[in-house]
Amino acid sequence: MADLSRRCVPFTPPTRKLSEMTIAIVSTAGVHLKEQEPFSKEGDDTWRHIPGDVNVADLMITHGAPEEHYDRTQAKQDINVIFPIERLHELAAQGVIGGVSERHWSLMGYSLRLQKYYNETAPAVAKEVERSSVDAVLLTAG
Repeated sequence: MADLSRRCVPFTPPTRKLSEMTIAIVSTAGVHLKEQEPFSKEGDDTWRHIPGDVNVADLMITHGAPEEHYDRTQAKQDINVIFPIERLHELAAQGVIGGVSERHWSLMGYSLRLQKYYNETAPAVAKEVERSSVDAVLLTAG
């Protein structure tokens, strides 16, 4: 288990200008649609798809981490604090980014099954991102 915390995150240099890239959000903040099954507060290694045209009023947070470890106060007032979907649309409208993905991925970063997260969940989400028409991802955490 200790070697999980020692792995570095690989850097992939961009091959296009940001103004030509379609961006998706991948978040571990526990964001999901109100109509979707909430994440289990006991620890969860599943993910939820969030549509690119989502109305932020349809989003909520379910997270198992204690409030003193993950203060959700600001995010409950403006979900863009942790899931900046409206900001991405603004950047696309301004031409700063090429576009906003039709699909985003949300997980709950609290899990007691780190090996499963590392060996199964993360690779599965990465494969979905890779199969999409996304050029880059914005990673957010709670």
